[in-house]
Amino acid sequence: MRSFSIPKSTYPLVALGMLGMLVTFFIVMVHAAEAEDISQAVAVLHSAQGHNIDGTVTFQKTSNGVRILATIKGLTPGKHGFHIHAFGDCSASDFTSAGGHYNPDGYPHAGPASKKRHMGDLGNVTADADGEGHFEASNDYVALDGSRSVIGRAVIVHAGEDDLTSQPSGDAGARVACGVIGISGQ
Repeated sequence: MRSFSIPKSTYPLVALGMLGMLVTFFIVMVHAAEAEDISQAVAVLHSAQGHNIDGTVTFQKTSNGVRILATIKGLTPGKHGFHIHAFGDCSASDFTSAGGHYNPDGYPHAGPASKKRHMGDLGNVTADADGEGHFEASNDYVALDGSRSVIGRAVIVHAGEDDLTSQPSGDAGARVACGVIGISGQ
């Protein structure tokens, strides 16, 4: 069997060529991900330490934007701030690793009916006397694909009500549940 060797004088050129191929691969993959037409996504919620909350949030592309549907159990009765946060990181025990509200346009915090608001401002989810909350809304601002996609970001449920006006995030209190938004296979 013959061995093949690369002359040492060409090592920098070979390394540069390999780096070029890796950069090209990365660019192609990023553009492919941005071009992908995503029709449905899901976030599975888990609770912060000291709580017993679980639930799912689904996102479905429709002709009117994105339909958001959530079912959450284990909440205290009443309204709870409900937002999409900038980072898909629920690793901190208080979920601060998810960052602030997702806000690609730099608008102030507001309610979901406001034209100028954070993309992550979904409003409140209301839990009944049994601690079960349901949320359903169509949203023409949330995107599932492209450079402004919410895929890979986090859904956060807060302990208290979002007042829809306080800056920067509605004074909704502690983060009690978190889930990362991922592409759904259904």
